[in-house]
Amino acid sequence: MIDRYARPVMTAIWAEQAKLDRWLAIELAACDGFVALGRMPAETVARLRACLSVDPARVAEIEAITRHDVAAFVQSLEEQCGPDDGRFLHMGLTSSDILDTTFALQLRDAGQLLLDDLDALAAAIERRAFEHKMTPVIGRSHGIHAEPTSLGHILAGWYDEVKRCRVRLVSAIASVSVGKLSGSVGNFTHVEPIVEETVCATLGLGCEPAGTQVVSRDRHAEYFCVLALIASSLERFAVTVRHWQRTELMEAEEFFHKGQKGSSSMPHKRNPVLSENVTGLCRLVRGYAIPAMENVALWHERDISHSSVERVAAPDATIALDFALHRFTGVIDKLVFYPEKMERNLAQTRGLVFSQRILMELLWSGLGREVAYRLVQRISMVAWEAGDELMPLALADEELRSHLSQADIERCFDLAHGLRHVDAIFQRVFGRTA
Repeated sequence: MIDRYARPVMTAIWAEQAKLDRWLAIELAACDGFVALGRMPAETVARLRACLSVDPARVAEIEAITRHDVAAFVQSLEEQCGPDDGRFLHMGLTSSDILDTTFALQLRDAGQLLLDDLDALAAAIERRAFEHKMTPVIGRSHGIHAEPTSLGHILAGWYDEVKRCRVRLVSAIASVSVGKLSGSVGNFTHVEPIVEETVCATLGLGCEPAGTQVVSRDRHAEYFCVLALIASSLERFAVTVRHWQRTELMEAEEFFHKGQKGSSSMPHKRNPVLSENVTGLCRLVRGYAIPAMENVALWHERDISHSSVERVAAPDATIALDFALHRFTGVIDKLVFYPEKMERNLAQTRGLVFSQRILMELLWSGLGREVAYRLVQRISMVAWEAGDELMPLALADEELRSHLSQADIERCFDLAHGLRHVDAIFQRVFGRTA
């Protein structure tokens, strides 16, 4: 488990005590199911609830001998209640009934924390998007200046992506929120379906409709693939922040605390270390998607090749993603934007970013696309190679002027033209424009 990045609220889900507490809750709920069948006295369940508690140290002592965790757990309970009442514990169940139902609870609860993280990140992005709704910035493709856009538009796209991540996670949580108490091969040989239904209803889980010895691992694969997708989106945002903070751009910068040091050797350094940290954690989370998918193909009704993967992957992936989301939310909250440097960068290519507007005006004037494109490209390449302003070159070009007036050409360099639909985009994304 990656303890360095663990936040207590997430770590608690995967703690040994919490796991064993869930095991006990499942065993007692199964007893309630046997009471409903008339196969177990209600007073026996009452005595079990009164006397049983979880003792991780004792379970560990027994497991050192039995080499079986669930068997050790059940034995530790029988020591507390005696054989007469203890014989009703784990009645007709197999270890995976307890393990998989507990795993469903853990993944569900971890997923809910991740949903809260996504909500917090979305709120932070939304606030900054409205703050910079009309802040002009150069849009880039292939890392090269493309056309002007607004910073708010960029952040609105992030917000919408986070919302899609949330929808996927809600669905994935639903997929894994199923328990299974149907016995060794899943056909209820020694336990009735009502026992499973009682336990799952008590715990707020669905039932696996046709389980084997385990809950089908395609459910879990979906969950971890969704975590990987969330990590991919988060890394995209973090990488953009890292690019914005490059010296050549300096359009935004992570908040630099008083007394913070960017380098042990270079006193001037202010690095995007938080976003770099998030990038690395997202790579780690994505790494668990492949083994989760490989866990789907178990032998027949079950083998245990999935178990070792899940013991590492589940806590690590959820803890790492929880921390990464929390950390990047802090980055967005305090991110320092530099609109004046965005304006400087917009002007860096001396009007070339308005070339498509000239092309469009020529098309509207009736000129064919290939002819128009060659005309604008010819002028643009002169500006590109000589470092000249595009507008004077366009105004001085006789061929271009034969199709467009001076006013037509000057209108092509209006920055506001590219931002005129930002309100429409915000209405689509946020349902409001202010």
